[in-house]
Amino acid sequence: MARLNLLEETRFEKLPVTVYVNTDVASRKVARRITDLILKKSKNGEKAVLGLATGVTPIGVYKELVRIHKEENVSFKNVITFNLDEYFPMKPTSSQSYVSFMKENLFDHIDIEMANVHIPDGTLNIEKIPAFCLDYEKKITDLGGLDLQILGIGRTGHIGFNEPGSAPNSGTRLVTLDDLTRRDASRDFGGKQNVPTKAITMGIGTIFKAREIILMAWNTKKASIIKKAVEGEISSDVPATYLQLSENVEFVLDQDAASDLTRFNTPWLVKDCVWDGPLIKKAVIWLANHLDKPILKLTEEDYNNNGMAQLATEKGPVYNINIDIFNKIQHTITGWPGGKPNADDSQRPERANPDKKRVIVFSPHPDDDVISMGGTFIRLVDQGHEVHVAYQTSGNTAVWDDDALRFVEFARDFSKAISIDTEKLDALYMSMRTFLDSKQPNQADTHEIQTLKGLIRKGEAISGARFAGLADDRIHFMALPFYDRGKTERNPVTEADIKITMELLQKVKPHQIFAAGDFADPHGTHKVCFDIITQALNRLENESWVKDCWLWMYRGAWHEFETHEIQMAVPLSPQEVERKRFAIFKHQSQKDRPVFPGDDAREFWVRAEDRTRETAKSYDRLGLAEYEAMEAFVRWKF
Repeated sequence: MARLNLLEETRFEKLPVTVYVNTDVASRKVARRITDLILKKSKNGEKAVLGLATGVTPIGVYKELVRIHKEENVSFKNVITFNLDEYFPMKPTSSQSYVSFMKENLFDHIDIEMANVHIPDGTLNIEKIPAFCLDYEKKITDLGGLDLQILGIGRTGHIGFNEPGSAPNSGTRLVTLDDLTRRDASRDFGGKQNVPTKAITMGIGTIFKAREIILMAWNTKKASIIKKAVEGEISSDVPATYLQLSENVEFVLDQDAASDLTRFNTPWLVKDCVWDGPLIKKAVIWLANHLDKPILKLTEEDYNNNGMAQLATEKGPVYNINIDIFNKIQHTITGWPGGKPNADDSQRPERANPDKKRVIVFSPHPDDDVISMGGTFIRLVDQGHEVHVAYQTSGNTAVWDDDALRFVEFARDFSKAISIDTEKLDALYMSMRTFLDSKQPNQADTHEIQTLKGLIRKGEAISGARFAGLADDRIHFMALPFYDRGKTERNPVTEADIKITMELLQKVKPHQIFAAGDFADPHGTHKVCFDIITQALNRLENESWVKDCWLWMYRGAWHEFETHEIQMAVPLSPQEVERKRFAIFKHQSQKDRPVFPGDDAREFWVRAEDRTRETAKSYDRLGLAEYEAMEAFVRWKF
């Protein structure tokens, strides 16, 4: 019976999928499977032939393999590896090369024979690449093929660097990289313009010959492409869908990467559900949007025809369900993000008391505060709360080199204009120009340039916070050390980051904390900053003020919380939207075209306004009041 239920739940899925509670557990499971294969082959006196992947996804697997080698004495001397791909052109000594990646994360820490390691050569003359690719294929074939191929998946749906348009029978070859792939790699290269346009990759046909294929994916950033790969039609537009044709493939996901699959996102379409409050709210909002109807106009027929008959039967009549969910959504709306004084707060998202709260707005970068919650920030100040803003990092990597020079040139000219000696400043300026003229892609700036860029962003942040109404003594620059260490270390967070955060929390003793809750990239600055805050709060849990402190998450200018997730929605008037825009404008180094724009070509202020307007429209479509814009928040229980 359990097997039948599973088949019903997964009926939209066209290949085997295993979902683990988190990335760590999934990585350990995959590493153990690799280890078992190595041991089995060794026992039989055979070589284990592995196809390996690069990128963030397999790092946890490689870390666990290193642990197994050191702590369980598992040898890799019988292992032969073939990497999926390499950028072209690319020197193996470059920090962005997959040779460097594999050595840093695996090969330098195990006893594998480097003669048994094969990685596409990014230094070849282009006319020699076809022969190299044929030889790469021949080496795999002569060894009897790959025993196990490890894969990640790109947001284009690529496996290896087999981009959209790749043929299912393709072999190892030189390919042109998709623009989205290059954008995703831009931070490693110091900008998309520095990312190679081509790569050498194993073909889909080569991958298919492996006796076992494991595709891994973590975090919500991969959720939408995983749904296409698992549930979509086979298409060259999403090369990973070709894996549906293999009998030897398994997708290994964490819960976040699996979150868009039907059995997790809309489970009522595939099985009977335990209808708790959050699931009912999600389902009713989904139904209203699916049918493009306000919630209060949904009928029993609508429920029955869209997989929600069980809900109607167990919790109905449906009109009562509609009213209940409508009221719950309505109660998330408040013009008093710090709580409304002398009011009944039983149906409000925030407490009425104390009527004047101490608030810390944590901003991972020096502009996240005004971009993501500028309207709420200004309103909290206007309503008399003791608001502090804490900029967790300097953001110095996101300033253009020529902007930095422009500030030094201004300092020189101003000093000369008021008859201050500029000899040292002139020398510093010339050394900066010399360095920047020969600077390599993604090369770390000198200490002086990092300091200058940090000061540029600090000045902009002060200007934005002052515009929001803050006095200077409530503007805090934390300069968490992990940020600069992260340019050279993969796990840069240390005790110092947590202690700095604890000290500020102890100083302010806030009733409210606002923090960036964008977890799409678990290795991004936002996630690291959030984890530092929660670790600090957990250590302070015995402090009396912590018991009365609420932590609200906001999101950045790229996307918003889903409507069913929102627990506090702060409406903004047209005038407040304009004030927020002017606060964002104070961050002049991020206007027009930021260094790291992501996928979205729009300016940050445009993204922010479009996002908050869309949130307001989502409420309007459900039948609630129409507002100019809304900023949304979700409470985090720590």
